[in-house]
Amino acid sequence: MTHSLTLTKRQLDHMIAHVRAQAPLEACGLLAGKDSTVESILIVANQAQSPVRFVMDPIGQLTAFDWIDSNGLDLVGIFHSHPSGPETVSPIDVAEAAYAVVHVVLAPMDTQWRARGFWIENGDFSEVVLQII
Repeated sequence: MTHSLTLTKRQLDHMIAHVRAQAPLEACGLLAGKDSTVESILIVANQAQSPVRFVMDPIGQLTAFDWIDSNGLDLVGIFHSHPSGPETVSPIDVAEAAYAVVHVVLAPMDTQWRARGFWIENGDFSEVVLQII
């Protein structure tokens, strides 16, 4: 099965603005939508307040899940940042991945933030296509 995620340039810019504002700490959130297409970005606080890991605030995460359900959407992705790299998932990301959705990692490359998508399953990961429209 080929996994991908479609989002708009505006949605990507929204995620980048959030992670840039939170740096040097990691930032995170949920991506709601249908059929691998993002319709809404839900910011969730990083309870870990760490530059190298994220733990979604449980109340914020539950509130976001309630919003997703009440709007008839699905969880299609999770995003978080690696403010000091790498621009790929970390061993902790792979070990702690709890949802079968696309994981978007945002990391600064030179002066620009870059987003890459990954599918994490059974302790392994592969890169997926992020379609920016």
